[in-house]
Amino acid sequence: MKAISTVLFFLSHHPGWSFPILAGIFIFIGLLRKKVFYAILAFLVPMANIFCAHMLNAWFLNAYGVRSTAVVTHAEQTNSTLNDEYIWDYDAVVKTQDGKDVITGFSTMSAAIYPVRNQILIPPMGEPFAVKFIPGYEKNFVILSDESMYGVMRKIYERKEQVEKARRTFEASPSNEEFRQAYRKAMQTFVDDPANAPDSSGIQYYKAMLSGMQ
Repeated sequence: MKAISTVLFFLSHHPGWSFPILAGIFIFIGLLRKKVFYAILAFLVPMANIFCAHMLNAWFLNAYGVRSTAVVTHAEQTNSTLNDEYIWDYDAVVKTQDGKDVITGFSTMSAAIYPVRNQILIPPMGEPFAVKFIPGYEKNFVILSDESMYGVMRKIYERKEQVEKARRTFEASPSNEEFRQAYRKAMQTFVDDPANAPDSSGIQYYKAMLSGMQ
């Protein structure tokens, strides 16, 4: 498992070096087997690696890794861009199973985050977050976004936005009883959901609003 983790770390963190290596491997296989199919793969696989290696890495580490925590210690904007957004480089410290610290790093492009989404959700600097890694190669880790506080709060924010949508609808026409009841129901749903417990101030606020609308 350590060897696989090492390879996946290289592929996801060094796509520039991985491109000629992967291309060379498939060209070599193609020459041995004398099949054009491998020449096509020599182009497609390195290209796919650029965009998919971090996803494969995230899946592997989540499936076979052990749990621990890490902290982002530094963030620096690069001159490179992805979808018109600047790519960032991050330094991090990972806590091993025996309590030691491992210094490592990742970027917006190479970050392994699970669950895999069409969003790059990097933890805030200085805030501990949940990770998984293969023991012995802790520098390659996957960020467990939904099990980390920043991910939990993000989910709470999404649920709270449903309440705020109902509030804005109600405020657009306060005399509309249907809007009033929908707003009350949205607040009550938020208050009753145990997953929202970390947002104690939000729960107390909605409880107060509910009491005022009796």
